[in-house]
Amino acid sequence: MKKVILALCNLLLAMPLSYAQHKPLLYDFYEIPQAIMLNPGMKTPFQWHVGVPLLSGFSMQAGTSGVTVNDLFANDGLDFTTKIRDRVVNSMVKNDELGGSGQIELIHVGFRSRNRPDDYFSFGMYGEGFLSLFWPQDLAILAFEGNGANIGRRFNLNHIAMEGEAVNVLHFGINRSLNDAWTVGARAKVYSSVFGFRSANNTGSFVTLPGQDNILRNTIDADVTLRTSGVKEFLDIIDEDTDTTRRDLIDKFISRSLFGGNLGLGFDLGFTHNFGNRGHVTASLLDLGFIYHTNAIENYTVKGTASNEGVFIELPEDLTNFNNDLWRDLVDDLEEKVPFDTNEKAFITLRPIKLNASLRYNLGASRNAIKDCGCALNTTSSNGAYMDYVSAVGGHLSMIYRPRGPQAALTAFYQHRLANTIILKSTYTIDKYSLSNIGLGFNLQAGPVNMYVLADNLLGYANIADSNYASLQFGFNILSWNSN
Repeated sequence: MKKVILALCNLLLAMPLSYAQHKPLLYDFYEIPQAIMLNPGMKTPFQWHVGVPLLSGFSMQAGTSGVTVNDLFANDGLDFTTKIRDRVVNSMVKNDELGGSGQIELIHVGFRSRNRPDDYFSFGMYGEGFLSLFWPQDLAILAFEGNGANIGRRFNLNHIAMEGEAVNVLHFGINRSLNDAWTVGARAKVYSSVFGFRSANNTGSFVTLPGQDNILRNTIDADVTLRTSGVKEFLDIIDEDTDTTRRDLIDKFISRSLFGGNLGLGFDLGFTHNFGNRGHVTASLLDLGFIYHTNAIENYTVKGTASNEGVFIELPEDLTNFNNDLWRDLVDDLEEKVPFDTNEKAFITLRPIKLNASLRYNLGASRNAIKDCGCALNTTSSNGAYMDYVSAVGGHLSMIYRPRGPQAALTAFYQHRLANTIILKSTYTIDKYSLSNIGLGFNLQAGPVNMYVLADNLLGYANIADSNYASLQFGFNILSWNSN
């Protein structure tokens, strides 16, 4: 039982790192240059922008759709084993997700074409990673309760679903204003995988039934695969445990990030369509691509069917010759029938596709209707179309594909400009992690310096340990706005 509880706790330690990579505060916040990474076809009010290296775009999301840290470790007088049983094993289901995501920009630059001012080019490099572990509901029950109390119950192996990766991305995009109504954009990406793993679409079951030659008969029918690349290289360095382990890990991470890992290609597409001068709709598809894994591969498979009725003992002979050989024979028999195998076969993984769509309606007087204040902030487009108003309201739908299918988030937002340098954006988001996610974004333009801070689920910051979700994004840029 101690081993079971320890294993469950190890899984739960990962739970504060789960989120689906939705970024409702940043999407279509087009006064921030990094918003173009969520929609290459957004409005671009800049003449050029340069992100501060390593500080232009940082984001991290954390949360859980299941139990929280406070549910397990709060001083509420309940036994810890009881909490595990009631709040984890008997409450969480296979669609509860554990995992994490984060992103950091290394370089981000954009500039407007001199020969064709309706074109805005951007390029750069960023690193990102995510972890997505779905709760293995049936296997957790089997591990906690055992099969003795579950005779006849079929435990599904398809509850095993997980994926994760760290990848470096080099990108180049073009944004074009076709006319006053349409802005479109596309971005090409080259992926360099640092490490990755994936196990999905598994099948099989384990069941215990009354036996014929013994009391119980156990049957397993399995087709389970875990594919990994790069993981073994890092684990081997850690296992060496030398004085240079930390340096070796950093060197390996850098070498695989700079196209020394497994490579892939991808694309982003997006558009913005104005209707009148007060509103627009947007949409984008991100990471339409793949990574071809050919090196540092270690795949694990369990495939086959087997049944056994335990250890057969002939009395009284075996009573005087009872040794480990009997158990070894049992294990060998199971491994022969359901072999655990490893291989180094190359494989392809598709990128987790992301979909965004939004509707925005502007309120109040337009910026073009305000007299020139002589300040540095100017957000009119090169073709003279209205870019923004004092306030705006709208909605945003985002989706991302995960091993158990797409996950969606729906957001309502209100955006307001204070004076000529500060823009605030508030959001209310509903997703599988929270029904009370209130976020706030702050964007400051001080001359050519742009700074932004975006935080989701502000109510959860009162007690992080009892929160299902938290998110933080910030960055610094130097930019020049379009002139009238």
